[in-house]
Amino acid sequence: MKKIYLLVFVSVTVLFASCGSSNDGELRGAYNRKFKNNKVPYGMVFIPPGHTPLGGDDEDITFSQSGPSKMTTISAFFMDQTEISNAEYRQFTNWVRDSIALVMMGMPAQFTKQAKNGQSLGGEKFIDWKKVGKNGENIWRGGKGKNTAANNQLDGMYYSGLDALPGKKEIDVRKLIYSYGYLNLDKAAKGHKDPNSRRQDYIDRFTVSVYPDTLVWKTDFTYSQNDPMVRGYYNHPSYDDYPVVGVSWEQASAFAQWRSQLYQGAAAAKKIPINARLDYELPSATNFEYAARGGNIKTKYPWGGPYIRNAKGCLMANFKPGRGDYSSDGGIYTVGVYSYFPNDYGLYNMAGNVAEWTKTAYNKSAGPMLHDLNPTFTYDAGKNDSKYLKRKVVKGGSWKDTGYFLQNSVSTYEYQDQQRSYIGFRCVSAYPGTTMKN
Repeated sequence: MKKIYLLVFVSVTVLFASCGSSNDGELRGAYNRKFKNNKVPYGMVFIPPGHTPLGGDDEDITFSQSGPSKMTTISAFFMDQTEISNAEYRQFTNWVRDSIALVMMGMPAQFTKQAKNGQSLGGEKFIDWKKVGKNGENIWRGGKGKNTAANNQLDGMYYSGLDALPGKKEIDVRKLIYSYGYLNLDKAAKGHKDPNSRRQDYIDRFTVSVYPDTLVWKTDFTYSQNDPMVRGYYNHPSYDDYPVVGVSWEQASAFAQWRSQLYQGAAAAKKIPINARLDYELPSATNFEYAARGGNIKTKYPWGGPYIRNAKGCLMANFKPGRGDYSSDGGIYTVGVYSYFPNDYGLYNMAGNVAEWTKTAYNKSAGPMLHDLNPTFTYDAGKNDSKYLKRKVVKGGSWKDTGYFLQNSVSTYEYQDQQRSYIGFRCVSAYPGTTMKN
């Protein structure tokens, strides 16, 4: 009996060996290595796939010509639980600030140290702030420390919002923000063999300022004394967990790409396969509306009910109730990103607080022509394009809007290069193995 069992074991072993062999002339497939990662990205929530009608509700304003209701299927994706806060956006601007010192100002070696895996986008050096000084007094505005060589080299150079360098009002995104990604494109372009094209034809370069416009609290409202908000909203620690404002669609898109590259660097250090890594972007208008409904069908507001107050009479969002009683909902301007109750998906402030940028281009006639699977309409407007091509869909309503604009189905627009005190954003990422593009 032992010999019989031995023969069976050997035959089965040979059979499996032959099945795994690629030398038998049979099509077996080349499978990618699977990476088990059930962890939801930090600060995000999982939005499950679904099939639901999206579009107009039972209330409309005269001549708005809102899109009709349309049955739509949406793939799974991740979405930020809250709007991007001042503290989170400051991580982005600080990275750009350090890049200016390292790349464009020629930061002296005594102020830098080698980055470890996952600490930078491309493994480059970064600033050692212990040597620089707690507030960067030895770098910005000339400094008065003992490092005279550094002070002489950086004298007169400073960072204060858009004035990144003397006489230069904008930051070169190609060199500072996306340097790692664009270097890859440079290398790919060098290998092309078309004699009639140039390497520059394969590289997309553009410039965008990254610092929020803190003056929007004055410029948005004529004859309004909002000076305290100008001075402290973005920089005071009391507002760290408030939504960032004064950020254009272009800046929000730059943030999303920087966030993707930051994650890619850490993922590469952890040896996460490329097909399991995340890319961040702005949500489409469809993504936003679907997530705002929280899995409920034809709900008027993110909290599910048809009314803007709960059973106790409490307002459910930060907006402008009645004829302008801004304070009755608990906030005169914006409030913290974790204020009020989340919807059934766990998302905060999908209506009110700040309206939010989407990647969708605004075009009323596009709706009926879109596909019913992950529909979206995008257009990357150039600098010289008409202003009508620069309109982007804005969703959710804000602290200064009336209740109508808080409805899930309502969309407005703003020009992609405009910065407002009532518009912020949040990011989404496709669930691995799916796509958010049709």
